[in-house]
Amino acid sequence: MRRAFFVTGAFLSVVLISTLTLKSQEGPVTPGGGTVARPRPTNPTNTDDAPAPDMAPIPSKLNKKNTGADADTPNFKVESNLVQIDASVLDNRGNFIPNIPRGNFRILEDDVPQQIKSFTMGEAPMTVALLIEFSAKWQGYYGRTWFQTLQASYGFVSTLKPQDYIAVIAYDMHSTILSDFSQDRSKTQEALSRLRIPGFSESNLFDALVDTEERMKDIEGRKAIVLISTGVDTFSKLTFDKARRAIQEDGVPIYGIGLMQALRIMMDGRMSGPQDLTFLQADNQMKTFSKETGGMSFFPRFEGEMPSIFQGIQQALRNQYQIGYSPTNLAKDGKFRKIKIQLVNPQGDPLAIKDEKGKPIKYQIVAKAGYSAPRVVE
Repeated sequence: MRRAFFVTGAFLSVVLISTLTLKSQEGPVTPGGGTVARPRPTNPTNTDDAPAPDMAPIPSKLNKKNTGADADTPNFKVESNLVQIDASVLDNRGNFIPNIPRGNFRILEDDVPQQIKSFTMGEAPMTVALLIEFSAKWQGYYGRTWFQTLQASYGFVSTLKPQDYIAVIAYDMHSTILSDFSQDRSKTQEALSRLRIPGFSESNLFDALVDTEERMKDIEGRKAIVLISTGVDTFSKLTFDKARRAIQEDGVPIYGIGLMQALRIMMDGRMSGPQDLTFLQADNQMKTFSKETGGMSFFPRFEGEMPSIFQGIQQALRNQYQIGYSPTNLAKDGKFRKIKIQLVNPQGDPLAIKDEKGKPIKYQIVAKAGYSAPRVVE
């Protein structure tokens, strides 16, 4: 099931209020609210979640008066403790390595081995939020970083397949949803065409990233945030630590493309010490967000690197192993549980993967670093 953004926000000091009407192939329309995704309707044949005007609202608490049930009627509760992980195994060129048997995967939660309950592999459509930094601080009209931003944005969109969904969001002081999730590429192109003259000079990365994660966390299927940004944050309400915890809990993979790498090399020695530290910190922030959510980060220095970056994102996101396990730790304490995925042979040693010529292949496993355990609901 696909969900949709409710489009609000300010962009380039112009207030736009509009209602998006999605076609049937674009998923259900969100009639109102501030989130990307709505909870799955209890009746899948009825996509209109709004109650009829003559219907009483659903009570927030069940009691004898509104349930009509006897006091002696037993209550039943069903809990699901299955943890789902999307993992990609990539070679040193970023290519997906397929057909690895289930028995070669080992899952550790807080260093405790877990039993795999479900295992599938395949290619699936993607749902992507393209989150683009677009501020006057770095992306002045017709400047070098302005061109790089547009090149990365248009280039990534051109690699999508017809069945993929994409939404476009730009941020400076605020994040603005330029287009809702859609398979209609004309809407995506129209959204990108609005990236012309930046407005505010602030760059609120943490706020924009957490807001997008919150909106996407309940979307089903292969999903990710593709972040095109310098990685610099200047004015967010959230601190780095708070943003990091929120992103870990939501668990939407982040694939970051760092801007201004070539320009920073050209300016080496001419930037002040604080500027060097700012950009070094920015790169580390993007690497942290990507690694801990099971994504990847890229820092291109030349235009020719972009196609391989787009291919790497496609390979990692579209082709995945989907693994499910029931954790042995059932405590509902809300604590963060670390997950580690390993490839092992029958003897428990690291698995050696070879190419067609029998040469060993260096590989990496891309997956989220963990999840937050549920809390007791009283």
